[in-house]
Amino acid sequence: MEGSTARMEGATGQMADSADRRTELAADRTLFAAERTYAAWVRTGLAALASGIGARALLDGVVPHWMILSTGSVLVLFSAFCFAAAVWRQMRPGPPPPRPDTPRLPPALLIAVNGFLILVALTALAGVLLGRDATP
Repeated sequence: MEGSTARMEGATGQMADSADRRTELAADRTLFAAERTYAAWVRTGLAALASGIGARALLDGVVPHWMILSTGSVLVLFSAFCFAAAVWRQMRPGPPPPRPDTPRLPPALLIAVNGFLILVALTALAGVLLGRDATP
């Protein structure tokens, strides 16, 4: 009887350790998913920024000038929104998950990088709006 009790206690301890480890791994997966979401926002913002800048060159002579300016401006402003949304989503993930083993990205780094990208987007917006026309 004592042997059976000892085996049961050992198995119960292993199950508790196993459940704790699964919880830690789930927290790590949640953290990595949040980082993938952050990367997707930044990737979308960079694509919109490139499209907004390229709209001026690609659409020149195809559509009216006001349409080129509005399309480029909207795309560049959308890129700035994406950069801001990336930081907001990363810093406010919702209810706190279990404590992961993996460290989070430092908030100061996120703000610095995305703040720089927003400045680039606003500079590109100024270039789209105030830039020289290719046609006389």
